[in-house]
Amino acid sequence: MSDEALRRLIEERWTALDVEQAKGEGHLRVAQLPIAPAADPLSVAVDHAGHRHLLLPIHSHRKVRPGLDGPVLTLRRRALEDEESYQAYADLACLRDDLSDLFTDLCVDVLGATVALPENPVKALYRVLDRWKALFKTQVAPLGPDQLAGLFGELLVLTRILEEDSSASRVWSGPSGHRHDFSNGSTAVEVKSSVENEGRRPRIHGLDQLDAPEGGALWLAWFRLRRTTGDTPGTAFVEMVRRALELCDDESALLELLARAGYHLADADRYRDVRFAVGEERWYRVGPDFPGLTRRTLSAAGLAVSAIDVDYTIDLSGETPAPLAPSQVPRVVDDLIKEFA
Repeated sequence: MSDEALRRLIEERWTALDVEQAKGEGHLRVAQLPIAPAADPLSVAVDHAGHRHLLLPIHSHRKVRPGLDGPVLTLRRRALEDEESYQAYADLACLRDDLSDLFTDLCVDVLGATVALPENPVKALYRVLDRWKALFKTQVAPLGPDQLAGLFGELLVLTRILEEDSSASRVWSGPSGHRHDFSNGSTAVEVKSSVENEGRRPRIHGLDQLDAPEGGALWLAWFRLRRTTGDTPGTAFVEMVRRALELCDDESALLELLARAGYHLADADRYRDVRFAVGEERWYRVGPDFPGLTRRTLSAAGLAVSAIDVDYTIDLSGETPAPLAPSQVPRVVDDLIKEFA
């Protein structure tokens, strides 16, 4: 369907809904759109105040991107149900009647984009919203070898999380300045990567990095990585980024997190030849017997804690502490997602 045909269709639907009697505050008058190949019906709506809405179906457990909350556009999760059905939607609304023409253009762009992503229309919505924004990035220094290895390790964990829940990129908290790389408030994971051939000696930054969330659990994921070339086994760094973007619902939010971690898509060519193979992977429960210095344990020992900028190395090269069995790792990922949801 052409853009002009889409415009006529949604304008006709909105006009018809305008003349229907309003059902009261909080209610929508809804009309489905006969647009293929979306798996579930796409719809337009008008609310009690006459504001126009575009409704894109989402799975019942999915969240929508926060931050778009007026004064012109709002985006929120909305559920509609009757005696026979229940459906959750990403609800994009325009609160300015004088901008209805522009909102129509935006909706036509969104509906056109769903053709390429019929199984995930909300992802098409995010892409269009991001194209309508002007994004400017400042030039930054390239990531060094240790930074690339560290970010690659975090991407290994992130893609596992996104494979289970494509809306869970928000548990990647490290780029936002949180003391743990992944956290939902009660379950946290700290990721450490090394390119050394011997030993397991992660570097710990600060007296709170090995402190578990209050009343929760902390896990340390350790990866031994090996730099490889194109003709040897391994995964390209840019491929890991592409995979994470492919899996997630909100590409823009993930790109912002990557930028905070020091990676920008515009600089991808710098890292085309960077590849890693995982030589070893271990996950540990950070409990009372786990080696480390924390503000909490030092205070419990009666020591006044006035040191700042504390970095130190722990040695996990021996048999203790014992790592988790590989079969137990998915449970950690599960805990991050379940408590996040």
